[in-house]
Amino acid sequence: MKDCIFCKIREGKISKIFIYQDEDVMVFPDINPVKPVHLLIIPRKHIKDFLDLDNANLENKLKNVIKKMIKENNLENKGYRIGLNGGGAQAINHLHIHLMGPMGKKAAL
Repeated sequence: MKDCIFCKIREGKISKIFIYQDEDVMVFPDINPVKPVHLLIIPRKHIKDFLDLDNANLENKLKNVIKKMIKENNLENKGYRIGLNGGGAQAINHLHIHLMGPMGKKAAL
């Protein structure tokens, strides 16, 4: 998509250091982190909204990348939050998943 910031990142028009990337998914830190770990997990293909995600292989890949990022960032026992906005609630209309942590019980009080 022409004006999508994530598509511009995918195409290299905006420089970004990737934590992980493959032919289907890219992961990089959020520009405005709310926790020490705040990653964006994004399909490379422009998908506007979660409800538009109709590829089971891509869904599975996203799930596996999320698990990988949780483990690589040592969040298994420190708490984490996975966030997904949709239906117009997202700031950027390109499906993206937030992984944030640590998110312990004391931090939630």
